[in-house]
Amino acid sequence: MPNCPKCDRPVYFAERVTSLGKDWHKPCLKCEKCNKTLTPGSHAEHEGKPYCSNPCYSALFGPGGYGRGSTQSYKYN
Repeated sequence: MPNCPKCDRPVYFAERVTSLGKDWHKPCLKCEKCNKTLTPGSHAEHEGKPYCSNPCYSALFGPGGYGRGSTQSYKYN
């Protein structure tokens, strides 16, 4: 029986949610930034961790520059 990547407890068949190639407990599949509960297939992944596609993943790992919401979003090189 696989262990949940978030809480490291066993995931039983009745409570299993499969995403990112792993089995999760439904309450454990949350965005790493905002803690929003996610559904399989409707989120993004970075280094094996789930993020909600918009706005968290876009803000953290998307292209920098103007037009993304605020002046703080511009990245200086």
